[in-house]
Order: sequence, then C-alpha cells, then structure tokens
Amino acid sequence: MKKPVSSEKAPKPIGPYNQAVIAGKFLFVSGQLAIDPKIGKIVANDATMQTRQVMENIKAILEAAGYSFKDIVQSNIYLSSMDLFDDFNKEYAKCFEGEFPARTTVAVELKGNALIEVSVIAHKD
Repeated sequence: MKKPVSSEKAPKPIGPYNQAVIAGKFLFVSGQLAIDPKIGKIVANDATMQTRQVMENIKAILEAAGYSFKDIVQSNIYLSSMDLFDDFNKEYAKCFEGEFPARTTVAVELKGNALIEVSVIAHKD
C-alpha cells in the first residue's frame, strides 16, 4: 500500500505528483528545488543558498512522514552545472552526521533559474 505525504513547510508540487509517497517502510521524496514555500519562488541564485533551501524542503517532508536525514538511504542530485559540485557538497554534508547515503550526481537542465534539484529515498524499520 502507498500513502501520499505532504508538508505545508515545503513547496506545493508544481505538477501532477506528491511531495512524497510512503510505500511499506520506504519514503520516496520527489525532487525538490530551492523554492521558498512561503513565497512560492526560488530564493537565491547561488549554489550554497539553493542547496540550503532544497535541504530544508526535504527536511520538512521527511518530518511530516516521521523520518529524518538519518533514514535517507539514497540521494539523487541534479546540478545545472558540475561547476557547482564543490559548493553543493559543502552544504549537503552539513545535513548528515558522518554516515552518508548512497548517491548519484548528474548535470542536467533544470526549470527556470534552479541550480539544484534533489530527490531522496528513506527507509525506516
């Protein structure tokens, strides 16, 4: 069985999808951009600040489902340029306490002035 998850502390979906879906013991969080949920717009034009907002959005969704960063087993990272890799990594690493999830990082074209998009999969016993 699957159950949709949403949080008012994260941006509303901009298409036909849920912020996240619980399936069994797994939580699948849809790709998050650096959209401030209060204003509905991307908040910054640099990788550090966009990463910070993206991870805040993910945190809000995780918490709404009863999960945390410690439960993330896989991250999918989409950067508008691999030149952002180092700045992204510095901010991303702050969210985890020593044990990092598996990860994929690719450069892609993103919507609007988004520099970063992140989706995650979390698991809880």
